[in-house]
Amino acid sequence: MRLVRNEFLAHQEKDILFIRSNRRSVCLGAAICLLVLAAPAQEAYFITYTHQMEEPGNLEIAAKNVAGFPQGGNSFLATALELEYGVKAWWTSELYLDGQTTSGESTLFTGFRWENRFRPLLREHRVNPVLYAEFENINSADKTLLEVVGHDGREDFLERNDRSEKERELELKLILSSNVRGWNFAENFIAEKNLSNFPWEFGYALGVSRPLALTASPKRCSLCRENFDLGAEMYGGLGDTASLGLHDTSHYLAPIVNWRLPTGPSLKISPGFGLNDYSHGFLLRFAVSYEINQVGSWLRGR
Repeated sequence: MRLVRNEFLAHQEKDILFIRSNRRSVCLGAAICLLVLAAPAQEAYFITYTHQMEEPGNLEIAAKNVAGFPQGGNSFLATALELEYGVKAWWTSELYLDGQTTSGESTLFTGFRWENRFRPLLREHRVNPVLYAEFENINSADKTLLEVVGHDGREDFLERNDRSEKERELELKLILSSNVRGWNFAENFIAEKNLSNFPWEFGYALGVSRPLALTASPKRCSLCRENFDLGAEMYGGLGDTASLGLHDTSHYLAPIVNWRLPTGPSLKISPGFGLNDYSHGFLLRFAVSYEINQVGSWLRGR
C-alpha cells in the first residue's frame, strides 16, 4: 500500500510541476482571449470538418490546444496556431504552426501544415461534399493530434522528445456534411501518406452538433442559449494499405461545448476519452478563435 501511495503522490507532484511549467502557455492563451474583438468563428468541432467555409476575405485566428497524460509517459501540452483565410466562396486556405511542451523534457516548434478545402457545390444540398488537401512538414516530436490515422496510438507518445525524423506528408479528406433542423451531421474519411515511401494510412472522424436555441434573443447577451453549441465527435484510425481495419488502432469519443461571445471570440472545450487500450485514456482539448472581417480588402487599401 505504501508503494502505491508513493507512486500516486509522485504522479500528483509530476502533474503539478507540469501545470506550473505551462503557466506561460496559459497566460498566452488568456492574452489571446483578451485580444480578440470581431465576428464569431464558425467551426463546431476540433477534428471533424463540416461544409462550412470561411467567408471570402475574412481571416480567422485560432489557437487549438490538446493536453495529454499518457500512462507510462510524460504529460504534454501541444498547440496549433491556425490562420484560416477565405480565398473564394468555394476555397478556404489554412496555415498551421505546431509546437508542444512536455513535462520534464523540452518545449519545441514541430513544424507547419498548409491545408486547402474546396467546395464544388456552393448551394445547400442534403449532403454537401468538400474536398481537402494538406501538406505537412513536421517532425516526430509533433503532438498536436489534429487527426488520428493508421496505427497512431498512446505508445507513440512514450518516448522522449525527438525531432530527428522528418514527416513530410500528404493528407487527403472527403468531407460530407448536412444541416437538418438546426443539427449538423458531418463525416470525414481521411487518407494520409508519408512522402518517404511509406504506405497510405487511413482514418475517420464523425461529428454531430446543435445550438441550444435556433432563434436569437431580443437583447444582446453573453449567456444566451443561442450562443452555445453542444455536440460530440468520434474519431480514430482505420489502419493502412498493409493492414486495413480496426486491429491496433485507437479511437476516441469527445463531447464538445462551443461558446460564441457577442464581442467576437469563440471558446471551445472538449474532454476526449479513449475507447480502447491502444488510445490515450484522456485528452483535454480547448481553443480560442477570432475572426477578422475583410482582411483582404483592408490589405488592398479599400
